Order: sequence, then structure tokens, then C-alpha cells
Amino acid sequence: MTHPNKDEATSATAPGNGDAWNTMHDEGSASAESSPQANEEAADAVAGQEPSGKGAAADAADKAAGAQSGADPSEDVLDAVLEAEAAAVVDNAMDEVRAEATATDAQKEAAEWKDKYVRLHAEWDTYRRRQKEQAATQKALAAEKLVSSLIPVIDDLERSIDYAQKNGETGLLGGVEAVLAKFVDTLKKDGVEVIDPAGEPFEALEAQAVGTVDDASVPEETVADVYQKGYKIGTKVLRPAMVTITAGGPKRVVDDE
Repeated sequence: MTHPNKDEATSATAPGNGDAWNTMHDEGSASAESSPQANEEAADAVAGQEPSGKGAAADAADKAAGAQSGADPSEDVLDAVLEAEAAAVVDNAMDEVRAEATATDAQKEAAEWKDKYVRLHAEWDTYRRRQKEQAATQKALAAEKLVSSLIPVIDDLERSIDYAQKNGETGLLGGVEAVLAKFVDTLKKDGVEVIDPAGEPFEALEAQAVGTVDDASVPEETVADVYQKGYKIGTKVLRPAMVTITAGGPKRVVDDE
């Protein structure tokens, strides 16, 4: 047995009203297909309340919460590893920067020390050259002073020779003695001392013994004769005296002081 379909049954039940029914049916379907938000707003309006205001922000928050609740733990681990690697790269870069800064400072300090060394070396060369020049000048001045003081002695010797040539040897001895005394006096003025230890105890630092003489009347090692006088300036012995010393006499008493 064949049953008529719904549309045919509706048409048969309400003849002549098919268009109106279809319109109401379409509007009902559209109302049924409206968004839950519109239904909620309509329900709030019927209850005498304002719309809840839930919209895109709430949807985004819900989505974010869902995303966090459903996040993959492996992604968190990957992020931590990447952050650690990035931090290590930054630290290495900072270490390199600090090392370069330290190297730059070291090079700068080395350059400063090199400049100081060059300057000091130049100053030392200048000082040494000046000292050498001053020493040469002092030596020349000392020689000039000594020669200037000896020139009159030379003049006296020349006059003595000229007198002997014209007048014979008479009076020559006195003239030579006078010249000798003047010459020694000139040396003494320049700090020269004559070493003439005759009759004094032998001093090995100022005299040189060239022989011995037996003499029991004086203590041993007494200077008997001076063959050649010595000379010194201060404590510097220019030439030791050549002497003979006694032997066979009593032992010399050594002074403890």
C-alpha cells in the first residue's frame, strides 16, 4: 500500500495555502539556523536582562585556554633547549668582546711602555754624552791649569841655562835649586805631595824596597836611604818611592791604635 509523502499530505490537508506554509516553514528553518549568540540575546531580552556581551574576546580566550591545555610537552622542551643555546651564543659573544677589549688594552699598555722605553733610552744617551763631554772638558781644564802653572818654571829654567852660557857655571847651582823649589811648590798647590820617607818606618803602600842595610841601632824595616822620591795626590799614589831598609835591629813595636 502506497503512502503519500509529507508535502502531498500537507497540500491535501490545507488546499490553497501551500505558498504561505512554505514561507512560514522557511522562516522557521532560518530561525532555527540562527547563531547561539542570537538565541542567548533573545533569551536575555525575554528575561529583562542586557546581552551577556560574550563575543570574539571570550572565544579567543577559550581557544587560548584550550591550546594551553592541549599543548605538546615536547614543544616546551624544544623552547628550553633553544633558549639555552641562544644564551650560550650570547655568552660566547660577550666573552669574545671582553677578550678583544683585554687584548686592545694590553696592546695599548705595551705601546705606552715601548714609548717610555724609547724616551728613557734617548734621555740616557743624552745624559751619557753630556757626562762624557763634561769629563773631557774638566780634563782639559785641569791640564790647562797645570800647564799654566808650569810655564813660569820653564821660563826660570831657560833663564838659568842662558845665564850659564853667558857667565859660566858660577852661580848655576843656586839657580837650579831655586827652579826646583818653585816647581815642587807649583805641584803642591795642585794637590801633589812628595813621598820622602827617609828615617821613617817602611810603608809598603807608598814605597818600594830595593835593598837592605844592616843597622842594629834602629828598629828593623826603617827606611835608610831614598833613591827616588815618590808622589801622590790625596790617597792615590802616583809613583812609589824607591828606598833601602834596615835589618838586624830590634823588632819595631806595633802601635795597636
